[in-house]
Amino acid sequence: MPEVILPGASGRIEGRYSPGKRPNAPIALILHPHPKAGGHMNNPVTVTLHQLFQQRGFATLRYNSRGVGKSQGEFDSGIGELADAATALDWLQTNNPGASQTWVGGYQFGAYIGMQLLMRRPETDGFISVSPPSNMYDFSFLAPCPASGLFLHGTADTVVPPVEVERVVNKLRTQKGIIIDYELEEGASHFWQDHMSAVDRRVGAYLDKRLEEKPA
Repeated sequence: MPEVILPGASGRIEGRYSPGKRPNAPIALILHPHPKAGGHMNNPVTVTLHQLFQQRGFATLRYNSRGVGKSQGEFDSGIGELADAATALDWLQTNNPGASQTWVGGYQFGAYIGMQLLMRRPETDGFISVSPPSNMYDFSFLAPCPASGLFLHGTADTVVPPVEVERVVNKLRTQKGIIIDYELEEGASHFWQDHMSAVDRRVGAYLDKRLEEKPA
């Protein structure tokens, strides 16, 4: 999987890129967990999301946000991280101008940044949010949410209790024109130890369903 270096607002951004299998391949951007909690692009959940899209023919990019790994800069409380995400998506789109679909996937803090990016990029077709930290950050900016997508959470998550995510999901489900799927994995914690196969299975099944409804 080729390493790529993107020019970002705080200097270089380190990424891993899997090209698509055809000129008009769909694209997917994958965002990692919180940098201050050790989050990086090689987190197991982040890598699993990357592989799920790659296996389905997407041109897929995951990257280290500012101050992580070889990426330059310092943590910016979400503001600079959103700028990095926009830069990464710009790079993906520039390198795949004929992309048939655009998706954003994120885990934990990456899910929060990904949903913010979604609001600024109405061309996005779908999203995957794994363990979104809806008790730590205000998700009310999703008004309205521009795309259908999947929220995946664990019943044993003590960092973000499921009820906090359900509050966001229920609000989004009142919106017209989108379909929000919400899946709970029994026994899974915020970190998905011993439940990585569930991420693979559930996200993979959701992607297959969406791609059957609207082939990319």
